[in-house]
Amino acid sequence: MSFSKTLITGEEALFKSETLTPMQKLTLRFVVVGLIYFGFVVIEGMLMRLYEVKPVPFITENQFFAILTAHPLVGIFGSSYSIVCGAFLFLVPFLMKKPLWSIKLGNWTFILIAVGTFVFWFAGFISHYAPLYTLYWPLPADFSQFSVWGGTFFIAGIAMVMAGTALFILNIFKTITYTPEGWAKQRCGALLSSALGVTGFNNLFRKNKKEHLVPLPVAAVARGSVDMALNTATILFTGVLILVYMIGSILGYDLKETAIDALLYKNWFWWGLDLIADGLVLIFVAGTWYLIATLITNKPLFMQNIARAALLVELVVSWTVWSHHLLSDQAQPGILKVVSGEMVTAFELITQGLAFFITLATLWSARPLKMTNPLKFLLGGLLGFALAVPAGIMQADVGLNRILHNTQWVVGPHVHVAVLVGLTMTLYSAIYILFPILTNGAKLYSQKLVNIHFWCHLTGGIGMGSFMGMAGLKGMLRRTLYVDGEFNTLMILAALCGTLILAGFIAFFINIVMSVGLKGVLGIFTPAKIKTTDLTPL
Repeated sequence: MSFSKTLITGEEALFKSETLTPMQKLTLRFVVVGLIYFGFVVIEGMLMRLYEVKPVPFITENQFFAILTAHPLVGIFGSSYSIVCGAFLFLVPFLMKKPLWSIKLGNWTFILIAVGTFVFWFAGFISHYAPLYTLYWPLPADFSQFSVWGGTFFIAGIAMVMAGTALFILNIFKTITYTPEGWAKQRCGALLSSALGVTGFNNLFRKNKKEHLVPLPVAAVARGSVDMALNTATILFTGVLILVYMIGSILGYDLKETAIDALLYKNWFWWGLDLIADGLVLIFVAGTWYLIATLITNKPLFMQNIARAALLVELVVSWTVWSHHLLSDQAQPGILKVVSGEMVTAFELITQGLAFFITLATLWSARPLKMTNPLKFLLGGLLGFALAVPAGIMQADVGLNRILHNTQWVVGPHVHVAVLVGLTMTLYSAIYILFPILTNGAKLYSQKLVNIHFWCHLTGGIGMGSFMGMAGLKGMLRRTLYVDGEFNTLMILAALCGTLILAGFIAFFINIVMSVGLKGVLGIFTPAKIKTTDLTPL
């Protein structure tokens, strides 16, 4: 069969989109759009890398900072949120062996996140809206720098994403606790207790262990959704607050003298935003590790009660670590810097370390294992967090923070390695393991492309983070352009590593499209002909 025919029809993989259930199509829509946004983020990142080496004629300085503002948000919301929401809307009912509470809510989540991401990106692209911290704009705001209309639409796009996220959270908890028609009545309180880790924590001190009503990966999703809900409320409130200033300016009212305590605002903002990185991501990732490890080994998770109890402990930890973002803020109280910024943050080495150890111990118990695609991407994700978490803990020291704060170290070895290697490779592992389930047994077009994807992404992600970190240690600030070429060598090396990431993504995307065909990809976005959401249990 010719390359072009396979590309168009996907016949070799025997993939037929019309045979998919509404639930399968919904999940695949999330994943496809999330991957498109990820590719977009990689291209934007490469444009910024090129501009940091030598300004290119088709990008202005204002455009550079506008890209810098939207770049992380498209990656977090448009890509990671989309893939995570799609995967978990599928996995929670799949693992609990009951239908999703509402397919309609799932579709609205998809629409709001996809459209909202495009709205805030496009608003920044057109208006060059670039406050850098995005919602962390010191209030009262100065609109002499940026377009008020651009900022208004930018925040409106963020609000759409948050609304979609809220629907996702509602759908998850309703799916966990509701009783499907014709089923025996389920105990809502007991299900919630199991989902939030309370049962697992209590089992540590009981002789007669209680049965876990909720699978461990579902418990991790539920626990992470608590942080997601708090984060959604914080960002939504912050967005509304900024919109008040913007709309006031549009209507001719000057609100610059309105009293808002800057320190209180910063603590509020970082408390909510940190729930993404230090709560939601670590918990969702831990749950995904547990799921993939049990699927690969076909064995129960090692130390399951400890793992469940750790989810509950992380509830306290993730709510009390935000002050490490304010270690260099002179107005921040010293007690918060020491207790929240240093001590509680260091405790994340224990909670994340437990998840790391439990996952590896589960894999070790099933040796020898075949190095499958999900396994090697899982190991890549584990390596990413093994590098990025200690890099973050180093920053959470008052002394070192004076040196590392606001440098390329923060966004290199910590943020980019955590997101690109730790989080993204974990998500790729989940995609590879769920691909045949979501496509009714379709086979990947090329194993060689999978190998190219793995090595390009792993070496590119770690390499780029490392070179950015070296530049940070030499004094290169983040969100700063250097026109004298002082850091050109390290930025060129970082750009070459970024090119590897782009090459890996292209190999992956071609592989997926070739596996299902362009016709199959387009068919994902058509209404499902099969009206049942019943799925075969794992």
